[in-house]
Amino acid sequence: MTDMRVSIAGVKFKNPILVASGTFGFGHEYGKFYDLSELGGICVKGTTLHKRDGNPAPRIAETPSGILNSVGLQNPGVDAFCAEEMPFLKRFDTKIVANISGNTLEEYSELAEKVAAAGVDMIEVNISCPNVKAGGLAFGTSCTSAAAATEAVKNHAGSVPVMVKLSPNVTDITEIARAVEAAGADALSLINTLLGMRIDLKTRRPILKNNTGGLSGPAVLPVAVRMVWQVANAVKLPLLGMGGVASGADAAELMFAGASAVAVGTALFNDPYAPIRVRDELAEYCENAGVARVSELTGGVKPW
Repeated sequence: MTDMRVSIAGVKFKNPILVASGTFGFGHEYGKFYDLSELGGICVKGTTLHKRDGNPAPRIAETPSGILNSVGLQNPGVDAFCAEEMPFLKRFDTKIVANISGNTLEEYSELAEKVAAAGVDMIEVNISCPNVKAGGLAFGTSCTSAAAATEAVKNHAGSVPVMVKLSPNVTDITEIARAVEAAGADALSLINTLLGMRIDLKTRRPILKNNTGGLSGPAVLPVAVRMVWQVANAVKLPLLGMGGVASGADAAELMFAGASAVAVGTALFNDPYAPIRVRDELAEYCENAGVARVSELTGGVKPW
């Protein structure tokens, strides 16, 4: 039987299948389907310093092999997360990864302090947020601002490992990866959503009220595999791979490309059991292939 345990930046996960931030809420709804302790970890909904209602509807649109979303980080704010959601999440035997989103370095710093004090196992830094002090450009599109956000969180996270979530909407993702590695990141997660847009031919208006949104789902898997492979060859940090994972085979691909663990996201919207199924399919693949430890898959690709 394959040993499904993996480790990222010193955090030990019972299996390599997590759920991606923004697709699982805080677990209440999915907890009605199965014991959340079955999961390797939960990347909770993106948390901001203050409560956010998100963007106006429509803010989700289906696309071939995926969805576009512009939800806008709807969440109750970090204080409510720490006081109301963490006690619920701590009931389960799984790792809790807090995803934080700030508009300034000061916000990132304060968020890191609060979630670290609440007892999360890891902090995931969303650097796809607009830096309001730099003209609104996303922190993750500049090596300088990405490094600054990473350093701010590291300086206020105490002993909690810091994982930076990379945006694919850049010219060279390896440059950003190297920058945040140099700034002290303990791990990286990738990819975040690709920027996309759809138009209603009858009204000639964008389908999303926000005009553009983030594309996720099976359509982005090849991009995720390519970027994980590139980043794995550019830095020495452990990687959490994500983007279009809907099967154990998809998870194995990302691990072969260089990921130590994998997060399931969009697949949850039409199959709440997706992460459990992906875990079981991955374990079956490993057993059939004679793999003793699932961690042996990481970086196992043989490029031409």
